Amino acid sequence: MKRIIGTFFFIGLVVLFIWVTYFLYQQSKAPLTIYETTQAEIRDIVVKTVATGNIRPREEIDIKSQVSGVLDKIFAEAGDRVEKGQLIARIDLIPDVEQLRRAESNVEKAELNYANEKRDITRQRKLHEKSLISDFEFNRHQLEYDLAKEALQTSKDAVDLIKEGASKSSGQVSNLVRATTDGVILNMPVEAGDFIIESNTFNAGTTIAEIANMDDMIFEGRIDESEVGKLKEGMPLSLSIGALSEQRFNAVLEFISPKGFDDQGTIKFEVRAAITLQESTFLRAGYSANADIVLAKKEQVLAVNEGDLLIEGDNTYIEEQVGDQVFEKKQIEVGLSDGIYIEVLNGFDEDTVYKKKY
Repeated sequence: MKRIIGTFFFIGLVVLFIWVTYFLYQQSKAPLTIYETTQAEIRDIVVKTVATGNIRPREEIDIKSQVSGVLDKIFAEAGDRVEKGQLIARIDLIPDVEQLRRAESNVEKAELNYANEKRDITRQRKLHEKSLISDFEFNRHQLEYDLAKEALQTSKDAVDLIKEGASKSSGQVSNLVRATTDGVILNMPVEAGDFIIESNTFNAGTTIAEIANMDDMIFEGRIDESEVGKLKEGMPLSLSIGALSEQRFNAVLEFISPKGFDDQGTIKFEVRAAITLQESTFLRAGYSANADIVLAKKEQVLAVNEGDLLIEGDNTYIEEQVGDQVFEKKQIEVGLSDGIYIEVLNGFDEDTVYKKKY
């Protein structure tokens, strides 16, 4: 009995040993690697850089007042399209005391001079009628009288303009603010009741309205110094506008700044491009936009994924399939790359199958 038990125990140990040995062998045996393959394709290779910026009108004009005072009434608002000469606002004048005093003083002087010249021309006319003075002499006195009369009227007009903003004799009005060009009002940063400062040599004055021609829009952006050397005027741009994500706009590069500026530790250069507008879309000033600038382009060329290449020094290779899961390194010549796909100049054709790395 003991011999039978011992025999079964021995057989069990042998079976266990064989099973463990087989299990360890299977675990240590490397699985067969299956490599994916691919082929080149015909596609466009486009090398581009991106400039960030915004959309704005080419010309924006600030409308200011010729006189100081309180804004009495506004006749337009932001978004209105206006024509040159159209009334925008009216100002209730607050005359400058010193300026008014000088103007009134000039009127008094002009009245005295006019009264003197009036008496003189009356006397000279009588002498001329009696042929006691020549025509030349009389005409000289007549001219002095006319000048005195004109000076008096001018000084009175100056007082009227200071007090009321309008000249009674000439119809000149200075307290009415009018558009100086055709366009759209972008902004009116003032309200009725605000104090307005006149624009003069010493003061920029209060801006009453900002007017721009919205039919002539430009893209104004910034580009990194590493890319600016590749740009030239006349290059085409494709604009992507954040607020109009489903549309793209064409533009032409027309300006590259000769001087860069520091932007958070990097040097950027300003670029500007003229936008081709679309009749169905109204571009608003201030839209943020990105401009794709095409630096180089190859259309419908043989190309491969750049990640599948082997780079050794100055040489480029692929691993061409020569049998079932058998590959052979083959040198090729490449051209333009967009960072993902690269042009193949020679070394294989569309039918070549090679190992895919990614």
